Amino acid sequence: MPALETWLWDAACAIRGATDAPKFKDFILPLIFYKRLSDVFDDELAEKAETVGDPELAREIIDADHADALRKGRAPIVRCFIPAKYDWNAIRNHPADGKLGEFVTDAMRAVAKLNPAFQGVLDTIDFNARQAGQRILDDDRLSALVEVVSRHRLGLKDTSPDILGHAYEYLLRKFAEGQGQSAGEFYTPMEVGRLMARLLDPIPKAHVYDPACGSGGLLIKARLVYEETHAANPSLRNRAPKLYGQELNPTTFALAKMNMFLHDYTDSSILIGDTFRNPRFEHAGRLQQFDYVVANPMWNQDNYAEKFYEDDQRQRFTLGVPPNSSADWGWAQHILASLNDTGRAAIVLDTGAVSRGSGSRGSNKEKEIRKAFVERDLVEGVVLLPENLFYNTTAPGILLLLSRGKRPEQRNRILLVNASAYFKKGKPKNALTPEGIDAVAAAYKGW
Repeated sequence: MPALETWLWDAACAIRGATDAPKFKDFILPLIFYKRLSDVFDDELAEKAETVGDPELAREIIDADHADALRKGRAPIVRCFIPAKYDWNAIRNHPADGKLGEFVTDAMRAVAKLNPAFQGVLDTIDFNARQAGQRILDDDRLSALVEVVSRHRLGLKDTSPDILGHAYEYLLRKFAEGQGQSAGEFYTPMEVGRLMARLLDPIPKAHVYDPACGSGGLLIKARLVYEETHAANPSLRNRAPKLYGQELNPTTFALAKMNMFLHDYTDSSILIGDTFRNPRFEHAGRLQQFDYVVANPMWNQDNYAEKFYEDDQRQRFTLGVPPNSSADWGWAQHILASLNDTGRAAIVLDTGAVSRGSGSRGSNKEKEIRKAFVERDLVEGVVLLPENLFYNTTAPGILLLLSRGKRPEQRNRILLVNASAYFKKGKPKNALTPEGIDAVAAAYKGW
């Protein structure tokens, strides 16, 4: 595992100086993803060749099947179809002649066109892009990057989805460390995600939703924790939760789709769009409801006016209209509306979301919404997290736990947990400790 992480970081260092650190991910992650797709295709082609006894015949069968699958809208016999002229060897052997960037871009766009599941994922990056009249990533650096990525095979027998997915998460974290404030749009620290998953403890065959899924980490942690919990019972492990997410930013949406594929969670559903204005998971004009919701929405969003909430056609904001200055309790209400009758949610919010207006004798919109949540017995608990965990702020943040189906001993009670001391000092960010995760989970389980 450390070797894989070192290799991925070497890939980042191969283009150091060509672009800002935050931009590394825009070039490296699609290349790693493409390498995995190409190697897996080669493995599946080799398996078919072994079955039919002839590599050329195997290629003909796969080519014909894929063409038929596209016509009929069915799944092909391979996970991802890669034309021979665009496989990884073709990319690796293309000379750095000023046209390598154009070739890589063409390859990814062609594969996206041939594999509809990867549209909006592989065809979003231009390896030939220019800034101020110069290539952002020139052919020499791109060629060096391709060579680093070529060091390891990423086929079905070379690395497990768990290891590859974990290494991919490592790289996302490294990029987040370089990206500072804007990293909050695509990455939540994995320790926080693990704590949220431990507190929710999903049941078999559950449906888990994240309305602001970023790169998909919170959803993936929910499934990983489930798989670890049921590792000794294969029948339960095979009934893992199904994952659903929506993401606004096209680049981050692509990261989430890649992340799901690399973890081999191909049954997940990740859609693009503004969840507030156009929630994609709905039936007949009504929101789809889930067993669990995990979310770390952008804190204190101020781009939704009061009229937006008042005009909502989906009856999401019935407990009050949030102020223009912060959509925190708008997100909480959307999430509540997305829970089924026994559903539970874990939401990362700014500490101010649970305190603003509390000392005021006058009217305060957030206070009134909080009051409505409490009076309806929808708040299961609040966990105060350590400070400086998140890449978009040094503020500590909280976990707001919601429930539509409290257990008898929980009714008309709210569990408050102070986990602020459970951190390891780090640069640039602190980390929630495993002991802290265990302590909070134990307090919650024991109520």
